[in-house]
Amino acid sequence: MRELNDELASLARAIIRGEETSSRIDASYPNYSGAVAIEVYRNNYRGNLHDALAGAYPVVKQLVGDDFFRFMARKFIEQYPSRSANLHHYGIELADFVVTFTPAQELVYLADVAALEWAYHVAYFVADEPPLALDRLAQIPTEQYSDLILRTHPACRMVYSRYPVGVIWQAHQPGADSDFHIDLDSGASIVLVSRAEDIVQVTDLSADAADWLKRIQAGNSLGLASSATLERYPDFDLQAALLKLVAQNVLTDFEPGATP
Repeated sequence: MRELNDELASLARAIIRGEETSSRIDASYPNYSGAVAIEVYRNNYRGNLHDALAGAYPVVKQLVGDDFFRFMARKFIEQYPSRSANLHHYGIELADFVVTFTPAQELVYLADVAALEWAYHVAYFVADEPPLALDRLAQIPTEQYSDLILRTHPACRMVYSRYPVGVIWQAHQPGADSDFHIDLDSGASIVLVSRAEDIVQVTDLSADAADWLKRIQAGNSLGLASSATLERYPDFDLQAALLKLVAQNVLTDFEPGATP
């Protein structure tokens, strides 16, 4: 079994890195050479990874065009080989890759769009959770609310950007108005990715609500998170934030806690 594992590892390195195959691998074929056979496997490998990237990053692909995306994907695949048998896990590093990818530097917002698309991709595939049980919450005495530890849906992600990436993403969705203008100088944005049942939602989030949600995700109690956010953002509307996040299935559970 160990010899078989070694041979398979050797074959994988030959396909991915271009290394020589093990001498024990039969490379004699009647109609083509072993090198040609390896290249066939290599092309299939690259093609599958390209398709995985295209599926996870459709807006990035629209923004740069098919040819450039194919070129960028090939460079990415050379630097980041697949490490999982599940192709849905492939491509997490693309946003970081785009930051240093010289040919894409003119699209200053592209890395943040990629980060948003990966958050969407992850949100689509994570396990679902039921919505917050408001009837159970109503049974908690109001004086204990500040001690509650709120839990968020595993799909919940926040993407921070210097650009209006949420607007850019929305403008490239099916059915969006093709006649649009996006002001890249309109200021920073925070985008919330969430999921209700099987529908992934992408919405802009205010800075104060994002600050509060980040504290909740860090495990702070409702009272502690709210006090800290109000200290930083005196106009923060806790009730409005709660209503919005419950409606979006961002808050899914709670448990008693004690304020430190």
